[in-house]
Amino acid sequence: MKVMVVGAGKLGYKLAEFMVMDDMDVTVIDHNQKTLDFVNEQLDVLTVLANGIEINVLKGLGINHYDLLVATTGSDETNTLICTLAKKLGCKTTIARIRNPYYMKHLDFIKHELGIDYIVNPDLATARAIEKYLLKNYSFYSGEFVSGKVQMVDFNIEYMEEFVGKKLMELENFQGLLITAISRNGNLIIPNGSTELLANDTIYVIGKTSDINRLNNLVSKDIINKDVKRVMILGGSNIGYYLAQRLAMDNISVTLIERDKNRCQELSEAIGDILIIHGDGTDIHLLEEEGISSMDAFVGVTGFDEDNLLMALMAKQSGVAKAIAKISRENYVKIIDRLGIDAALNPVYITASEILKVIRGGKIISVSLLLGGDGEVTELIVDKDLPIVGKTLEELKLPKGIIIGVIVHNGEVIIPNGKTRIHANDRIVVFCLSENLPTLKMFFKSQRGGILSELWNRVKGTR
Repeated sequence: MKVMVVGAGKLGYKLAEFMVMDDMDVTVIDHNQKTLDFVNEQLDVLTVLANGIEINVLKGLGINHYDLLVATTGSDETNTLICTLAKKLGCKTTIARIRNPYYMKHLDFIKHELGIDYIVNPDLATARAIEKYLLKNYSFYSGEFVSGKVQMVDFNIEYMEEFVGKKLMELENFQGLLITAISRNGNLIIPNGSTELLANDTIYVIGKTSDINRLNNLVSKDIINKDVKRVMILGGSNIGYYLAQRLAMDNISVTLIERDKNRCQELSEAIGDILIIHGDGTDIHLLEEEGISSMDAFVGVTGFDEDNLLMALMAKQSGVAKAIAKISRENYVKIIDRLGIDAALNPVYITASEILKVIRGGKIISVSLLLGGDGEVTELIVDKDLPIVGKTLEELKLPKGIIIGVIVHNGEVIIPNGKTRIHANDRIVVFCLSENLPTLKMFFKSQRGGILSELWNRVKGTR
């Protein structure tokens, strides 16, 4: 599959990295030579120093032979124009990153009239992820699969006597639950029954929603969980705007602090049902005056990772039950577990997950990235022509680094063991270290002519 990425910023680079792992033929275009030099040092891709809106450049690269173009420059307008030109010149599928809330109100018109197949908005996607977490009555970060029937949660076990020093096979009250991954000292581990848990490990647990609720009650027996009714948001960025708007619609009381007076005025006109404070949100005295200790949750979404992390920590010290920080710098991802805040979300990884789902197409339902992309969680439907159909997990002999965490057969959610058999049209959730992705794909290779099945056809119609 031939893919062109225009814009080698954080998102463009991360997408190119994952595409290379998927054995795609990737071309990266950017107008900054230093940026391209870095890409060349790290990735096996073709780099082109050019402006992506130049028609001659697109024609010269043979855009009509490309299966996909993803425009991830810093300009919504540029991304839109690039996708339109690429589509007119024969590119099969285009994806544009668009952030402006005004444009988001006219998505159908933009997609239809300008020939863009998919639009992704990192800010809106991040706001949705934060909203979902705040509305869940869990004491730790969670995600859902199988239309909410299955939950995956991750939390730091610190020095919990129920976990520390025990092998996975020795854990009690874990019926119906499976530890699918462990984050330890910045590294991701796919465990087995003999893996021993250590202090300060972060574990990823999957199971039926009812069983996850039971785990939450067990782990949080000394914590009083309550519904989130009051939220303080630090930063009037697009994420802050989207989040405040969505929380207000959820009938949650929102206090938003923004240091730019003009931005405060804009937000006040756009969202009428929240309290907007003009001031420096890193001033703890201001936060105390605005009642931070009475808040149920605090969310830092400024443009500065350090401010978001520091003030989230301050919020926890002030007694706030849930504290979340938006981060952008990749080198912060692997230390978050040790900081004591509840969740840190990176818009790049959230957006990359959405795009990977589109690229892989076929029967891929969702893709989630773990620990900055060191691992993946993929929810998919088993094609009837795959060689795994009819086999038990024991017979598959999956290598270390790959684990099937959930199988949904005829509507029944199953936490599998070695005797569990996979059937056609089962819905499964697979955990995999990124380094094992090529091996994983071997298990999903179609028996029809030796080509990859619809499961791994990244874009519809490319078979």
